[in-house]
Amino acid sequence: MAKENLQQLRQLIAQQAARMMAEDGISDYAYAKKKAGRQVGAVDNDVLPSNAEIEEELKLYNALFLSDEQPENLRMLRKNALFTMQLLERFNPYLTGAVLDGTAGLGSETHIHLFADSLKDVEMFLLNQDIPFQTNEKSYRVMNDGKRDKKGDNRKKVPVFSLEMSTGIIKLSVFEVDEIRTPTKRAADGSNAVRADIASVKFLLNQ
Repeated sequence: MAKENLQQLRQLIAQQAARMMAEDGISDYAYAKKKAGRQVGAVDNDVLPSNAEIEEELKLYNALFLSDEQPENLRMLRKNALFTMQLLERFNPYLTGAVLDGTAGLGSETHIHLFADSLKDVEMFLLNQDIPFQTNEKSYRVMNDGKRDKKGDNRKKVPVFSLEMSTGIIKLSVFEVDEIRTPTKRAADGSNAVRADIASVKFLLNQ
């Protein structure tokens, strides 16, 4: 395939993946790009766009097609995130991901990191508050003691509580307390993920 055609195909897949992330609430870049690739008949991984390319198309899609709905939806997601964080304040909550960086689509998941002495403490708190949840795990890319090993970033599996809210799913990833200074990596470009505490989310909502 000619280089120009290959680039056009990559952009088409990136645009399709971005549309699904914006409209359908898909938050997994790998799933979105593979599904978009299948829809256009591209099954070769070499043709698939990078996560960063999809993120750029996602920002563009939100600006072009969701300029009315997306800002208000984002504000509601952030308000619900703040409410949840205040409820879970004892577990050192931090907002991260698309709801924080502003790329969240209409059905996006909200990601909150908790730092707790015990996973059981979080579970018992949710049970005592009569908050229904589902449990799962999420694999995060993290740096190994701040140093990159020969294989690059390490991966760490973290327990996750999923809460179903009126605006979508809130996922609570529970880390150990001493991991609060260990950055996780953004799926889009591998840079350190930004986290925002309660005060920072309040400030964001008041802007």
